[in-house]
Amino acid sequence: MRVHKLDPHGAPLLTYEADVEQRLPDGVRLAARWVRPTMHLGYVRFETGDYFTEWFFRDRWYNIFEIASPNGALKGWYCNIAAPATIEEDDLFCRDLLLDLWVAPDGATIVLDEAEFASDASLDDVLRKQARAGLAEVQRLVAQRQGPFDRVPPR
Repeated sequence: MRVHKLDPHGAPLLTYEADVEQRLPDGVRLAARWVRPTMHLGYVRFETGDYFTEWFFRDRWYNIFEIASPNGALKGWYCNIAAPATIEEDDLFCRDLLLDLWVAPDGATIVLDEAEFASDASLDDVLRKQARAGLAEVQRLVAQRQGPFDRVPPR
């Protein structure tokens, strides 16, 4: 499947290939490898060969990427706050809304790109409200150890 990451306006940012692991009633679970050069983000390092399990949903305002090293060690989860995905047979389109959440293997979280989200004048009040609700939903999933976050140890 070709994954098309779009900016908040719907313009293409990035396209990559992923394997469909499972078609879900409300979305899809994909498998992909990080094929780009190493990227240091401060809180995690994406390295060539890292394995990504990706959940995209037709009815949720986020997607979730579980990241593991080539040897299988969990690095954490990168959660994109995004408009619900459009999922076709061979293509998936996802409009990123700038706000992100990083979840470390121990459950610690970092909200990312808040300044960029706040300063983007193209996001209307409806999109901002949906994005904030999507962020709150993912934070709730982490706190309750639901979904892919059931591997987070109890506090």
